[in-house]
Amino acid sequence: MSTLASSTDDVGSLYSSHHGWLHNWLWRKLGCRDGAADIAHDTFVRLLDAGTVETLREPRAYLSTIANGLLVNHWRRLTLERAYLEALALQDAALEPSPEERALTLEALMQVDAMLAKLSSKAREAFLLSQIDGLTYAAIAEHLQVSERMVKKYMAQAMLQCLLISNQ
Repeated sequence: MSTLASSTDDVGSLYSSHHGWLHNWLWRKLGCRDGAADIAHDTFVRLLDAGTVETLREPRAYLSTIANGLLVNHWRRLTLERAYLEALALQDAALEPSPEERALTLEALMQVDAMLAKLSSKAREAFLLSQIDGLTYAAIAEHLQVSERMVKKYMAQAMLQCLLISNQ
């Protein structure tokens, strides 16, 4: 039997043994059966992609770790979506974007959020001070109490993350 078939069988066995438990665990956290089912499914897809099933000693701990990460992403996405919709509600109705524009904007916001999450707190703050507040590197350095050279390093880190996100 090929490695892929073996891995798929292992995931199938793990799914049969632990899906009900995982779904209930997620349902208690989310309060929504459909959302719990979606995240449980995504958890097993990630597990299949990782290809580490045969080496698992504590499958429930591993599954809950993956599912918890997916929950954090889910809640982060909901928070971003709510903030975006609140900002839209404050705009003139004539300027309201189409559903397609909304979806594209929300996707872009999620990409920016993912990029920012990968940065250290100072690199993230330097990037935001530069891009949103329009501060110079000297002003950012003073604000963060670091050298301008460090601000340049922070900005290079942020730009690298932007490049990596745009190439996905």
